[in-house]
Amino acid sequence: MSTERAFITSGRNTIIHKEKKLDLVIVNGEAHPKIKVTPMGLVPFKEELPRNRREAKERYIEVVNVSAAEVFGEVKRLLFIQALDGREYKVDYSKIGTKLFVRIHQDSYL
Repeated sequence: MSTERAFITSGRNTIIHKEKKLDLVIVNGEAHPKIKVTPMGLVPFKEELPRNRREAKERYIEVVNVSAAEVFGEVKRLLFIQALDGREYKVDYSKIGTKLFVRIHQDSYL
């Protein structure tokens, strides 16, 4: 069963958001903070994760587990996220708690 996803992956560490109706929640291992990718950019995700895909769909989000086999298959130290606001963000998990954790990598990649 193939379901349409709200994102695609590129290379070894890039996630491209492609569905305006759904926000992405990036989960990169249990220890790292979760990030919500919206049409306006990236924000911290402080809510409880949905228990299943149906609940996620009701909340208009799609959970992206970076370490899942269908995404990248491992926890990443560095992620690039192309958001619908026309920017590519660099997420450096070695810099959690600093202003370098999430920053704009490229403006207008479209």
